[in-house]
Amino acid sequence: MDLLSYIDRGGAIAYFLIILNIIGFSVIIWKAIVLYISKSNTKALALEIIDNLKAANQESNIQNIQSKINTKIQTLEFGLNSIKIIATIAPLVGLLGTVIGILSAFDAISISGLGDPTIFSSGISIALITTVTGLIVAIPHYIAYNYFIGLLDGIEISLKEEVLNRI
Repeated sequence: MDLLSYIDRGGAIAYFLIILNIIGFSVIIWKAIVLYISKSNTKALALEIIDNLKAANQESNIQNIQSKINTKIQTLEFGLNSIKIIATIAPLVGLLGTVIGILSAFDAISISGLGDPTIFSSGISIALITTVTGLIVAIPHYIAYNYFIGLLDGIEISLKEEVLNRI
């Protein structure tokens, strides 16, 4: 069997998980580009923070610096919650498909009995396909989210060092 027939056998839940995967990978690619550019331009980000402090006529004390750095990091974090949400709900949606598939199998058994295993195998197939699809969607999103959080921590540390060295 080919991939499309497996997805088709998974039903609406498998298609929903595929849509989540497409959305999530679009966000992952976008955030990878943004964070790579930000990591390579920490000096420019530091100068931007210093200019913001000067433009606002604020003192260059630690609290103001920390506040500006936190604001910049929060703008870089935008979109990461989408990745985290997809990583969190994909296995749950897959589990929902599992429950629906098993329920379908038991309904088929209650109607026809256990004489023919092909009657309830369709429900078992739905259960397994949606479980696998949910995990396939969740795992790379979970890895990407954690990687990006680590990258942001590194950017924040280098940004603090750069700003403090320039003041």
